[in-house]
Amino acid sequence: MSPLLSTINLPSSTPLIICGPTGVGKTSFAVELASRFGGEILGADAFQVYSGLEILAAQPDAELRARVPHHLIGFLPPSESFDAARFANLAREKIAEVSARGHRPIISGGSGLYLKALTHGLADLPPADPALRAELGALPLEELQRRLDQADPGAREHLDFQNPRRVLRALEICLLTGRSSLALREEWKSKSTPGFHGLLLTRDRAELDARIGENVKAMFRDGVVGEVRDLTKVGPTAARAIGLREIQALLRGELTEPQCIDAITLATRRYAKRQLTWFRNQFHFQVIDLTGLQNTSEFVFEPALSGPGPA
Repeated sequence: MSPLLSTINLPSSTPLIICGPTGVGKTSFAVELASRFGGEILGADAFQVYSGLEILAAQPDAELRARVPHHLIGFLPPSESFDAARFANLAREKIAEVSARGHRPIISGGSGLYLKALTHGLADLPPADPALRAELGALPLEELQRRLDQADPGAREHLDFQNPRRVLRALEICLLTGRSSLALREEWKSKSTPGFHGLLLTRDRAELDARIGENVKAMFRDGVVGEVRDLTKVGPTAARAIGLREIQALLRGELTEPQCIDAITLATRRYAKRQLTWFRNQFHFQVIDLTGLQNTSEFVFEPALSGPGPA
């Protein structure tokens, strides 16, 4: 029997967020929902905003984009920086435009910080200090970890300590404010999302891992190596796309293709795990388990997503 999505009682203009880990099926689910209930989709992915990364960033294909209007997909050159603040501003503009047309805004993506910036604004964190960042950026990860342990002894409990960018930023915040980055973020942390309704898509871990593995292999069949080869200038945001560095190493002859596929698959699975943890910790969204579902057209939706009810 197909899964059943219970009726979501919310005003017809309420934006709907569809989130979840990479590989879970957000793109096709959002298109199915939008096509049935008069929606337009706004991408909420840090890398799908870039043209020239259609395969690497798993942008919706031409067939899906022909079914319903898509926004904030493939509109920037890879050389241009992008961040959560800019996304939130653009998304609010698009939400207003879609609502004015009498359609439902459906925000679909896996960039948790972007979605949090949209629903809650940005945390009151200090901006980057160029001089301090340059000084810290010259240090190896082990030294950054040691300094952060001294400045914020509890940081290891809540931070990905193997991610140099996150460790550097947490240390920078401590040095600039004298406070823990966690303490500052806790002031921002609220699971309620007034004005939005959200769905968190999940799958059994083994099934999700298998889907990720197949997706990575499909990228290579679809020509992702050539796509990366054709890139000219890549800015700091696009450079963080999972798989980019690995494929660049492949092109330099430092990895074989099987090694490259394995490395990207492992990195993507780890990222999916972090995404799921983030969404569960940051939002009170209705959980939709897609385990066993191969085609979202098989999903049984209730006949309406409108009506009175809380946002």
